[in-house]
Amino acid sequence: MTTPDAADILTRYQAFRTRRFLENDAKTRHWLPTWRTQRRRRILGVSVVAVLFTLLVISILSLFWQYAPIAWLPATAAFLVLWTMLQTVSGRHSDAPAGALDEWEVQQRNEARSIGLTVTQGLVLVAVMASIFLSTWIENDRLAYAGALWTLTALLAGICSPALILAWITPDPDPEDL
Repeated sequence: MTTPDAADILTRYQAFRTRRFLENDAKTRHWLPTWRTQRRRRILGVSVVAVLFTLLVISILSLFWQYAPIAWLPATAAFLVLWTMLQTVSGRHSDAPAGALDEWEVQQRNEARSIGLTVTQGLVLVAVMASIFLSTWIENDRLAYAGALWTLTALLAGICSPALILAWITPDPDPEDL
């Protein structure tokens, strides 16, 4: 009995990911056609950032007001709707496998992912440092919850940043593609 080579497993997995991505892209390619312009993608991007800022404000308020986390639920629902719309109209290029993109798209995706990693590291570091600093200074039972929400908001912002960047910089598609 032979064991599969690790490179063979990775190659087959990447082929599966590419095939699955292309199938999903074929299903969603014509969804929200009027939102696929750069201007509308930018509106969605600004909306996602506004909701992320709202989540940050709610997480800070949760430190001082015990009912603030209830506001997290509708803000999260708004985030999920806007994020899904942004991913749909931008073609999910930020998480597309390399086999589904051309060379220019792969380069743009990789640069956006690099920036996204930097954003994630920086924002999570700030959230964790704030939690550590405040834990030595403030006696509050809600600090752990607030710190977790700060960190979650930072992670969401970092995860979203590649798609936000690509949605912002990608030019309008050719009318023939729509």
